[in-house]
Amino acid sequence: MNQRQKDHRTPLFEIRDLHVAVEKKEILHGVSLKIFPGEVHAVMGRNGSGKTTLAYTLMGHPKYQVLSGSIFLNGEDITQCDVVERARKRLFLGFQYPVALPGVTVANFLRASIRSVRGEEVPFREVRKLIKSEIEKLNVPEAFMKRSLNEGFSGGEKKRLETLQMRLLQPHLAVLDETDSGLDIDALRTISQSINEMRDNHRSFLLITHYQRMLDYIKADQVHVFLNGKIVESGGPELAQKLETEGYEWASV
Repeated sequence: MNQRQKDHRTPLFEIRDLHVAVEKKEILHGVSLKIFPGEVHAVMGRNGSGKTTLAYTLMGHPKYQVLSGSIFLNGEDITQCDVVERARKRLFLGFQYPVALPGVTVANFLRASIRSVRGEEVPFREVRKLIKSEIEKLNVPEAFMKRSLNEGFSGGEKKRLETLQMRLLQPHLAVLDETDSGLDIDALRTISQSINEMRDNHRSFLLITHYQRMLDYIKADQVHVFLNGKIVESGGPELAQKLETEGYEWASV
C-alpha cells in the first residue's frame, strides 16, 4: 500500500499540532502524528526532549495542560477526556518506572484494572483463567499474584507485570514509555515477543525510547526523532540505525 492510499484511511490515532505546558512552561511545541491501524511507531530522543511529557499528555495526566491542539483515537476527539475515559476507550500507557502499591496484590490490581476498563464486573473465574493463560506466556510465576504490586520486584519483573496488564486490557493503542529501560536481554526478548504477538490490524503501538535496541526485536513502521518538544525528522527503521551510529547532533534544531 502506497502512502497516498494509506492517507485515505482513518488513522487509529492522531495528534494534531499539540502544544502542552507543565507548571506554565510550554514543553511540547506543536506535535503532529498519525498512526494507522496495525502500525508500530517509535519516538526517539535525548533525555529532557519532552518524550515523557508527550506520553503523559496522551494518557490525560492532569498535570499536563493542553494549550492547543487535539488528540484523536479511532476518529474520536479525546482531548478533553480524563484518564479513566481514555482507558475505557482502550488507550494504555506503560510507565518508564512502574510504581509500587504496598498492600495491593498483583491479582487484585489486575482484576480492578479489567473491571475499570470494561466498566462492569467480570466473573472471578473468567479473570483467573485470563491471568493464568497470560502469565505462562510471559514467564511470570503464579506466586507473584499474591505479592504487593511492584514491591520488591526487579526492573524486569515490573515490566513483565506491566506487559501482562497490557495483554489483559487489550488496548487499541499502547503508548510504551521506555519499556526497555533497565531490562536484561532475556526480559527484553520476552516483552518484545509479547508485543509482536499482539500486533494485528486493529491495534497499534507507540514506543518511546532512547535507544535502538528494542527495535532489533520489534520492527517499527515509522521512526520519529523528538527534540526540543517536537518531531524534527521522520523515516523508516533505518532512521533508528542512523541515530545509533551518529547520535542526535545532525537532527538538532
